[in-house]
Amino acid sequence: MVMKGQASNSWKSTAVKFRMPTAENLVPIRLDIEVDDQKFKDAFTWNPSDPDSEIVVFAKRTVKDLKLPPVFVTHIASSIQSQLADFRSFEGQDMYAGEKIVPIKLDLRVNHTLIKDQFLWDLNNFESDPEEFARNFCRDLAIDDPEVGPAIAFAIREQLYEIAIQSVASARESRISKKGRRGAEYALASKAGSGAVDIVKLFGHKSSVLRKRKEWDVYEPIVDLLSNEEVDALEAREERIAR
Repeated sequence: MVMKGQASNSWKSTAVKFRMPTAENLVPIRLDIEVDDQKFKDAFTWNPSDPDSEIVVFAKRTVKDLKLPPVFVTHIASSIQSQLADFRSFEGQDMYAGEKIVPIKLDLRVNHTLIKDQFLWDLNNFESDPEEFARNFCRDLAIDDPEVGPAIAFAIREQLYEIAIQSVASARESRISKKGRRGAEYALASKAGSGAVDIVKLFGHKSSVLRKRKEWDVYEPIVDLLSNEEVDALEAREERIAR
């Protein structure tokens, strides 16, 4: 009874307003546009506090720099605006931010570099910095390609964004639940991640990432440099899957 009471009383203290659970509140934006058999793909972050007028400026500059057909300006701007609207639709809503950690997985290829890794992330640390983590990752593993770091940071932010959205839904369900309210709230932490543990004991107050703990499989980063032939084969396979 004491544990349930503590969980119930702590719900409001662990409910914060929706935002990215990182130091910078940046929205992961992914573009995948095809017009008249010409394709454009990109992935980057956007500050939702920036004025919307910057979107068209960015779209025009991108089209000019990459020498894309002018029609891409509208498509790029529309896609960014739509994704920002989705993000802003959650702003102002409660998001559960209890003491918990979540698994983050990396499985991506950037040019000739293949990266696979898995680690635990402190979701309650709003000072965490995916970009700094990515820079340290590349430095520690001697990755020279300057495009790898931003791709790793983006992959982390994309996963944290999905988890934050799920936390909004979980907070809403717990708030409106009348029957078994205490039980639902107490289960909330485990619902968001079965690896929920005492964050302060594991991380301290500043660290954000954990690779090892008892009863958790130990993952070590795998980084492979692919040959031109291997890259061509992977791209051909990805093209077939896309079709």
